[in-house]
Amino acid sequence: MDWDKLRVFHAVAEAGSLTHAGETLHLSQSAVSRQIRGLEEQLGAPLFHRHPRGLLLTEEGEHLYDATRAISREVIAASARIRDARDEIGGELRVTTTVGFGTLWLAPRLNKFLEAAPNLNVDLMLDETVLDLPMREADIAIRMREPTQADVIRRPLMQVAIRLYASPEYVKRHGAPKSLSELSEHRVISYSPNAPQPVSSMDWLYRHLRNRRRLITVNNYYGVLQAARNALGIAAIPDYMVRDVPGMIHVTPELESPSYTIFLVYPEELRGSRRVSLFREFILSEIEKFNSDRPLNK
Repeated sequence: MDWDKLRVFHAVAEAGSLTHAGETLHLSQSAVSRQIRGLEEQLGAPLFHRHPRGLLLTEEGEHLYDATRAISREVIAASARIRDARDEIGGELRVTTTVGFGTLWLAPRLNKFLEAAPNLNVDLMLDETVLDLPMREADIAIRMREPTQADVIRRPLMQVAIRLYASPEYVKRHGAPKSLSELSEHRVISYSPNAPQPVSSMDWLYRHLRNRRRLITVNNYYGVLQAARNALGIAAIPDYMVRDVPGMIHVTPELESPSYTIFLVYPEELRGSRRVSLFREFILSEIEKFNSDRPLNK
């Protein structure tokens, strides 16, 4: 089978468009179309349904796409192993985590990792959604819940609880609630229930906030914290986020979520990757140092 045609087919299946696939492959739309027609003739089956909004895979196309996706995944893994076999660790490491953790915890510490691997490019992908590591959407992830996939390696990093915090300015203006009943008099800032859910323990908070009118929701915890720092209300945020933020005041101590575990996760196929191993050791060292530092803000 013609590997060039398979490469073009895979790009079209990924993009859902001849034009977008051509841009990725640096080919004209007509050249991409000829390759797809040639592959369909070779297989004796249509691979795409032509639709006004783009190209949709036929059943035969789905089968072929499963195969090319597996091939692409193996090629990427082989490339990573070849790069890791070199004397110096180079290439790219794609790290995914949430906006809050990546912005407030990881990014300020990342320079230490880059000093240990100066030739390595880091692609830091901050998103509340969970990327598919076995499908190589990222090389390594820091997740707010334990993964359910069987073909990944997971390492618990630390225990976290969601607590309520307010800025000194907010407390000066409105006072600090000392109980759940007093909290009803205050505006609460929370992670949005309509956004991708990073931790299951957020259900704990929504039970207490049900039918509240004085509520601000944000689709990531970094935004929740920034809103609280600007005295918009009392923030329900993971406790690790305030350790490096001076002055935040822990309020309503009786109201605290069940603890949950943050995990370091990477695909089984990258078990021997030097890039991943170096990042893993960096994270474990920073977590150990972080946990031994000053206690959480109270």
